[in-house]
Amino acid sequence: MNFIKKYISNIIFFAFIIFLFTPYGLPVRATLIKGVSFITTRVFSMEIDKNKREKLSSYDWQLIDLKGDRVNLNEFKDKVIVVNYWATWCPPCIAEMPSLQDLYDDYKSKVVFLFVANDEKEKVEKFVLDKSHTFPVYFQISQAPPQMQSNSLPTTYIINRSGEIVVKKTGAADWDSKKVKDLLDELLP
Repeated sequence: MNFIKKYISNIIFFAFIIFLFTPYGLPVRATLIKGVSFITTRVFSMEIDKNKREKLSSYDWQLIDLKGDRVNLNEFKDKVIVVNYWATWCPPCIAEMPSLQDLYDDYKSKVVFLFVANDEKEKVEKFVLDKSHTFPVYFQISQAPPQMQSNSLPTTYIINRSGEIVVKKTGAADWDSKKVKDLLDELLP
């Protein structure tokens, strides 16, 4: 009993660390990240200055969806596009998914959404089904244009109708925020 009293803070600390860095801690990490990222989204601008925006050098990017249908980025020239790279094992990705789903629900008829999974198809199908997500999920068949290649998850791009990258955001964000919706409304015809 004396041992427990003496080392209780160490025991709690190690239990917390084990919980955070095991699969059981994934929802906890996602919730913590969600809170922090949603605050930063509301405070800081995600939009790239007009004179610093990169333009896509190519629209030749082949993707395949969960049903096996192929699409090419070429099909979406002259449209506003949201591209999100994500994975089921990524806590920041999980944290931002509900806000991305809400944004998709509000803008799916006006904006092209490409949710590009970096994961196994079976895991993605289960994740999307379990979370009741309805947004379109794709897997890469060919490499993305150089301006859209990223080694970090999640990474989200918003591309205007001229092919300029207006937003490149690495890490979780509140995509259903007024800032993002105002930006999309501004980009739409």
